Amino acid sequence: MLEAAELECERGGWVLFRGLSFALRAGESLRVAGANGSGKTSLLRILCGLLPPAGGAVSWRGTPIARLREEYSSQLVYLGHAPAVKDDLSAAENLAISCALAGMPAESKAIEEALARFGLAGKTQPSRRLSQGQRRRAALARLALSASRPLWLLDEPFSALDTAGVALLRELIEAHLARSGAVIFTTHQDAGIATARVIDLDRAS
Repeated sequence: MLEAAELECERGGWVLFRGLSFALRAGESLRVAGANGSGKTSLLRILCGLLPPAGGAVSWRGTPIARLREEYSSQLVYLGHAPAVKDDLSAAENLAISCALAGMPAESKAIEEALARFGLAGKTQPSRRLSQGQRRRAALARLALSASRPLWLLDEPFSALDTAGVALLRELIEAHLARSGAVIFTTHQDAGIATARVIDLDRAS
């Protein structure tokens, strides 16, 4: 499904990692570990096509992603480590816009159900009034509407979540894997997903 071959990443003249290769098949998950500054976010940005690698290549189903462009983008969900939530909009408005921009518009009922699943039912106030954990949940609610996207790339998705939020996100990831999706996520700690392979970027520099 997704293949990385001899990836190298540089930032500010420093090599963050080099010679990184792996293959991810349907139904598999990969946890990217490493200290702050080791290149976890940069790796995800390379894998989703937002950042060109200093060396190596990324392929999707046998074709370099640089050649696929929008076709590849339509196959994935990328959620950055900072919630992409606009302060002046409600959680529902933010979710509607993010889905539309990703080319997967959702009906109001589906948006309401996704937010309710993340404990945000009835939260109509501007997002600036939400707690950090609620803002994270508002961003992650997009995953409840993303079953059709086979590849999920998630940067520190468990940060700022309470125990119930962690359990819910783990449930969504495991359900996605069960339907032959693939997930790559970064985290500093074991998220309790038993099937996840681990790449430690501290050992790839």
